[in-house]
Amino acid sequence: MELVISYFLALLVGVTLGAVGSGGSILTLPILVYLVGLDPKLASGYSLFIVGVTAFIGGIRSIYLKRIEYLAALVFGVPSIIAVLLTRSYIVPMIPDSMFSIGSFVVTRSLFLMLLFAVFMIVASISMIRPEKKQNQETNGPLKFNYPIILVEGLVVGVLTGLLGAGGGFLIVPALVILSKMNMKMAVGTSLLIIAAKSLIGFIGDVKFGGAIDWTFLLIFTGMSTVGIFIGMIFADKINPSKLKKGFGWFILVMGIYILITELFTK
Repeated sequence: MELVISYFLALLVGVTLGAVGSGGSILTLPILVYLVGLDPKLASGYSLFIVGVTAFIGGIRSIYLKRIEYLAALVFGVPSIIAVLLTRSYIVPMIPDSMFSIGSFVVTRSLFLMLLFAVFMIVASISMIRPEKKQNQETNGPLKFNYPIILVEGLVVGVLTGLLGAGGGFLIVPALVILSKMNMKMAVGTSLLIIAAKSLIGFIGDVKFGGAIDWTFLLIFTGMSTVGIFIGMIFADKINPSKLKKGFGWFILVMGIYILITELFTK
């Protein structure tokens, strides 16, 4: 029953990616950990594949609709991909099973990753809920890049992706809109391309270093998510994206708080 529910929720993963260009991984990791019962480290690797393939399919549609700015994808994506590779190859394997203890309370690797992810969710929800003051400055004119800030953003998103299996779209989309003066639809399309590249490269690093992968489950879940991204893109064309993003932000906030309480007080 848990697997059936997880496959249904995979649709929601795709819908959020297609509608707002972010949020897919924020749903994927909790589904894999709490419903499917995977270890957070393995779940983060699965999340990279699921979100990467789903975003890639959405990115192909965005290419067809000419909603991708390739220079922005390159400027943001290259440092992000490098950070993902370094994080998955060197930082994640170095995290010990038991990190430290406070009295009788032991902070394990799984607990640390889930708490970090919960904080990530809450930060993401705030960025989605708050009014988008600067998006009225969107323009179809020449893009202007703030290269140092975009470089730092790319590195930060890459490290988060490597640690948590999170695509980081909640950081990418606002960065493209605010720092590059890109319109929302172009930012979502470009975000999908960046997410796909760094997530799939991160997953390839996992395969290279071994580990058991349940390909049957992974491909079914990814297939359902891929269906969802097309549904999300239809919503994006018909529903006010600001309202959709705010509603999803409140949902993510509740989930982040739930994970914090679950990890700290019920285990």
